[in-house]
Amino acid sequence: MSKQIRLKELSELQQLLPESGRSKPAAPMKHNHDGKRKIVRVSRDTKDRKGKVVTIISGFQHNPDTMGEIARTLKQYCGAGGTVKGMTIEIQGDQRERVTEKLGEMNYVVK
Repeated sequence: MSKQIRLKELSELQQLLPESGRSKPAAPMKHNHDGKRKIVRVSRDTKDRKGKVVTIISGFQHNPDTMGEIARTLKQYCGAGGTVKGMTIEIQGDQRERVTEKLGEMNYVVK
């Protein structure tokens, strides 16, 4: 039979746990992207897409990694798929209002 121990404080439990059983601190949250008041353009397009609507965000001047982060943020916010093509981001569906709102929060000027 195992012996039961009554703990008075949480720190006593921490001393009983092996090193591998202790939880690790959560990874720090990534800093939101700062657009530095740069101008981007948001438009709606259906050309060469068999009638499907996409929202196109153009005017970015970032490296591909940063473009991917911005696209991921916008896709999650809109709840839609999308992709990065060159220096533009395409979000599926007519998401102009949501994209404009989120880009405003990210400190971009939307036209």
